[in-house]
Amino acid sequence: MRMAISLGARGLGQVWPNPAVGCVLVRNGRVLARGWTQAGGRPHAEAIALADCDARGATAYVSLEPCAHYGKTPPCAETLVTAGVTRVVTALTDPDPRVSGGGHSLLRAAGIEVVEGVEGVAARRVNEGFLMRVTQGRPFVTLKLALTLDGRIATSAGESRWITCPEARARVHLMRARYDGVLVGAGTVRADDPDLRVRGLGIAHQPVRIVATRLLDLPQDGRLARSAHEAPVWLLHGSAAPQSARAQWQARGTELIDCGPESGISEALDPQAMLWALGDRGLTRVLCEGGGALAASLMRAGLVDELVIFSAGKVIGAEGLAGLGELGLEALAEAPQFRLCALEKVGQDVLHRWLRVSERR
Repeated sequence: MRMAISLGARGLGQVWPNPAVGCVLVRNGRVLARGWTQAGGRPHAEAIALADCDARGATAYVSLEPCAHYGKTPPCAETLVTAGVTRVVTALTDPDPRVSGGGHSLLRAAGIEVVEGVEGVAARRVNEGFLMRVTQGRPFVTLKLALTLDGRIATSAGESRWITCPEARARVHLMRARYDGVLVGAGTVRADDPDLRVRGLGIAHQPVRIVATRLLDLPQDGRLARSAHEAPVWLLHGSAAPQSARAQWQARGTELIDCGPESGISEALDPQAMLWALGDRGLTRVLCEGGGALAASLMRAGLVDELVIFSAGKVIGAEGLAGLGELGLEALAEAPQFRLCALEKVGQDVLHRWLRVSERR
């Protein structure tokens, strides 16, 4: 099962809105075949594995309950039955209403032994985004911050290139490749003119580049505008965005997503509405790369599920720009809480990952 989960993770960033599933077929202690969900969500992991062997009498280890509904392809549960497997081991039940136990039931009705809940914690971690989109209507959000030792993202003049080392910046590109979308605020676009694509890895797919820009007041000659026909750009905007700006950006080939009225906090877009809009369009995992105001709005709303922080051995001082905007806390007990789940050295910097503390975890 651990192999199946690891195989499934290869599809992260490429299979949305589908889950990233892995499948391993075993008979008499020997691995017959393996597969994982392919780019675009098809074919499914089970179909890939079954195509490579005679699976009669085999056990299938699948990191998510096999689907039970007809779509572009027959249900994977039915395909496993037809292939003659005698045992299916799964990690998680699929909460999608079209499945939700139906795959397991179909297998059992065909006389196949089904074992559930094997390595469920690890499988949930890989498909947290898919599970969250199905159950909560929004993608899993990772906030990435590149900070000095005193928590600054730039000098008082706005200089931020480069706080972290080359190895840390390369790791960020690897992270982008495993997310469906990369989200930044309008201030970051105006100040840094980012490209937000994955570079240096030789991969074909790119994450959706997303900007939260209430009035669509972004530079028309920036890198995002110039490359919108090469890799997707989605602009989350408010109802007050001028029609002239909408027409200009549509002509550039961007997708405009109206997120409705402002939240009332500094006339910002409502962060929940933004994420619901992204979930409606199938995104399961979003990497937020700032800036401070957008990050703070997500943090205030309790929508940051994971923090990834690159800490560099530099100190700027109080005059530097803070990594997060104001959270409006009046007591320490109100502070969002995260628990450390990973720590490693990357070049000369330190990478630490934190998961949001919640009752579910």
